[in-house]
Amino acid sequence: MTRTVSIFGSTGSIGQNTIDLIRRDREAYDVEVLTGGRNIERLAADARDLGARLAVTCHDDLLDDLKAALSGTGVEAAAGEAALVEAADRPVDWTMSAIVGAAGLVPGLRALAHGKTLALANKESLVTAGALLMRTAEAHGARILPVDSEHSAVFQALVGEDIEAVERIVITASGGAFRDWPLEKLATATLEQASSHPNWDMGQRITIDSASMFNKALELIETKEFFGVSPDRIETLVHPESLVHALVGFRDGAFMAHVGAPDMRHAIGYALHWPERRELPVERLDLAAIGQLTFRAPDLARYPALRLARIVMEQGGLWGAAFNAAKERALDGFIAGEIGFLGMAEVVEEVLDGLSSDTGAMNGEVTLDRVHAADHLARIRAAEAITRKQAR
Repeated sequence: MTRTVSIFGSTGSIGQNTIDLIRRDREAYDVEVLTGGRNIERLAADARDLGARLAVTCHDDLLDDLKAALSGTGVEAAAGEAALVEAADRPVDWTMSAIVGAAGLVPGLRALAHGKTLALANKESLVTAGALLMRTAEAHGARILPVDSEHSAVFQALVGEDIEAVERIVITASGGAFRDWPLEKLATATLEQASSHPNWDMGQRITIDSASMFNKALELIETKEFFGVSPDRIETLVHPESLVHALVGFRDGAFMAHVGAPDMRHAIGYALHWPERRELPVERLDLAAIGQLTFRAPDLARYPALRLARIVMEQGGLWGAAFNAAKERALDGFIAGEIGFLGMAEVVEEVLDGLSSDTGAMNGEVTLDRVHAADHLARIRAAEAITRKQAR
C-alpha cells in the first residue's frame, strides 16, 4: 500500500538521505510536501522528480525563483514561515522533521495533530519544548520516532524492554574536529577547521556543533525528554570510530549496544520502515578488519557545552529553549566572525547565568508561547553578550 510522506528540510543531509531511500522504492511512497532553504535548484529538482504536490522555501525572497524553477511541472510553490506551517497542516502518513534549529518546532507540532508518525531529526524540538511535543503526540494518538542516530540506537535497544529496568543510557560522540587538539590551540580554531568533521558528512552548522560538542549537549537533553529518564542516568563517551551509536545499560549489569557504519540511512530507514526492519543500502561492517573500538571520557575543559547541558537538564522547564536559542545565536556569531570558537560556550554560559534569577520567565508550564518568549529573551541576551565580548 502506498504511504503519503512529507519531508521538512529536504535539501539538507537528512532530507537528501531520506529522498535517497524513497527513490529506491519509489512506488511505495506518494510525496506531498518538500521544504528547503536557499538551495532552490535542489528543492525544485527533487520536487519534480518525486512528483511532490507542494514545494516550500522558508525564504520569502526566493518565491519567484522557486516558481520559475517549477514552471510547467504542476508542483505548487510557496515561501515563508507561514507557508511551512500550512504545509505541515497537510495530512500524511509519515513526516520527516529535518529542519535545522528551533524553526522546526511548530511544523512538527502541526504534523503531530494528524495523529500519524513524525520522524524526528530536529533535536531542537525536544530540547526547547520536549514536554509540549510529547503531550501533543499523546493527545492526538501520534507516534514520534527518533532519527538522531544516537536516539534511534537507544530506541532500538529498548525494543521489548522495560524502561524501568534501564540503569544508564550512554550517548557516544565522535569528539568532532578538535578532539585531539591541544587545549591551548582551541582559541585559534578557524571557521574552516571547525566545519570539517572526521567521520560524518553533515551541514556546516551541525559540523561546528560537533566540534564544540554542543550537538551532544542537545542530545543529552533530548534523551531526558524523549525517554523520560533522570539526568543522572544519562552519560557521554567519546568514541572516535563512530560505530557504536549508543549503549543502554540494564539493572542486571548488561549493556545493549547499537553498532553500525556512520551512515544516517540506518536511523532514517528504521523510522521509515518501522515496525519492520528492511534491507538498507549501507556498509556492512567487517569487525575483524576494524580490529578495535575505543572509548574515553569527555574532557569538560575541552567541551564545556556538556557541563552546561547538565545544568539545563536539572533545571527543566524552559531552560532548554533558552539554552538552544543562546547556542544558535552564539553559533551565528562564530560563523560571522564576531566571536572565536571558545566564545560560543562563554556566551551561552553568560546567558544562562543571567537568566538564573529570572524564575518567572524560566520556570512553569512549557507552552508554545512561553517557549517562544524564552527563545526570544535568550537570543537578545546572547546578542548583548557577543557585543560585550567584541568591546573588550
